[in-house]
Amino acid sequence: MSTATKMTAKQFLMLGEDPPGLRLELVHGEIVVSPSPSLRHSYADNQLRAILTVHINDHDLGMLLGDVDTIFDDLNVRRPDILFIAKSRLHLIKGHGIPIVPDLCVEILSPSSATIDQTDKFDLYAKSGVPHYWIVDPKGHTFDAYKLSSKKYVKAASGRERDIVKAPPFPTCKISLAQLWSPIE
Repeated sequence: MSTATKMTAKQFLMLGEDPPGLRLELVHGEIVVSPSPSLRHSYADNQLRAILTVHINDHDLGMLLGDVDTIFDDLNVRRPDILFIAKSRLHLIKGHGIPIVPDLCVEILSPSSATIDQTDKFDLYAKSGVPHYWIVDPKGHTFDAYKLSSKKYVKAASGRERDIVKAPPFPTCKISLAQLWSPIE
């Protein structure tokens, strides 16, 4: 009989930066390699990040980050596509990675990540207490925002195609979904 030894978040973070061309995450104590994002994914990520950065900076709300090691528990270090930390909690971040639960995690679906983002990460983020979770689907042209309520996510906002949406934790930020969809299909 053989047993696999699981890696802890602390051990994983000691590995340092990803090797060139690889994107590593720790999932249930095992290292997982993810492929590069698709063109649609990258475009939606850049566009949404630009919209949110302006809103966050204009209102001095905190910090928007992306694709950074985020420690959810001792066996899970994930890298949300976009994450937000409120200004009042920024002092809790020190060293490598994000050692606190983000105020918002955003995942942008790619063909290789859709199931993971809509099930595994959905459950992990809720269990970890992430107050807000957004899922953006650049292929299906949809946006869904969830708010944590009684340890479960409930839909707080949604839109598709050319809708303009507002979603917590930024109730005054208008996001024109048409801006997120790549003109190159």
